[in-house]
Amino acid sequence: GAATVVLLVCIACLLSFAAWKGRSGKGKMPPGPAPLPILGHVLQVKPKDLAKTLQKLSKEYGPVFTVHMGSDPVVVLHGYDVVKEALVDRADEFAAR
Repeated sequence: GAATVVLLVCIACLLSFAAWKGRSGKGKMPPGPAPLPILGHVLQVKPKDLAKTLQKLSKEYGPVFTVHMGSDPVVVLHGYDVVKEALVDRADEFAAR
C-alpha cells in the first residue's frame, strides 16, 4: 500500500544520499559552498545570472572554487591571472581536464 511506497522512497533517498556523500569526500577539490544532495548548486546558479553568481562566489571562496551541477563537481577559475596560470603556465597539467 501507500506505506510501502513511502518506505521505498525513503530508502531510495537514503541510498542516493549515502552514495553522494561518499563521492563528495573523495579527491582533493577546491573549496566551495556545500551542495544539495543530487541537485548540487543547480538552484543557486542560474544561467541568466551566471557571471554575477560566480563573481560573488569567487569573493567568498577565492579565484578557484568548486560548484556542483547536479552531482558533478565543476572547478571554476575566476580571473585572468588564474586562467592564464592554468591554461598557459601549467598547460601540461590541465591538458586532459
